Amino acid sequence: MYDLKILLCDDSLLVRKKLKGALAEQGFTQLFEAVDGEEAVAFCQTKQPDLVLMDIVMPKKDGIEALQEIKLHNPSIHVVMASSVGTQSNLIKALKLGANNFLQKPIAVEAIVDIAKKIIEERGAR
Repeated sequence: MYDLKILLCDDSLLVRKKLKGALAEQGFTQLFEAVDGEEAVAFCQTKQPDLVLMDIVMPKKDGIEALQEIKLHNPSIHVVMASSVGTQSNLIKALKLGANNFLQKPIAVEAIVDIAKKIIEERGAR
């Protein structure tokens, strides 16, 4: 059981459900979902997740715009961007705007688990 609040933000229901199920199997219990950048920003302002896994290409507000807003209001939230169209420009832009990491789709659950465990370790070191 890991005490980490994780927000999964992707416009694909299938992607969210797959990641949520896989992370639950790994012992993560505080898993939340957002369908677009607008929902992700609102969630981050009220619920303060520890980790946000966010798609770049989404309706309403894309991941880059949402990343900017999330980091502006709460720079300590760990944001990992994910994209299947992982172009260099998106990667560079996301990292410049404060993304903590970038994963190529399809996302390997092990990669998320590794990132989550590092956040837990960092927290314990404080």
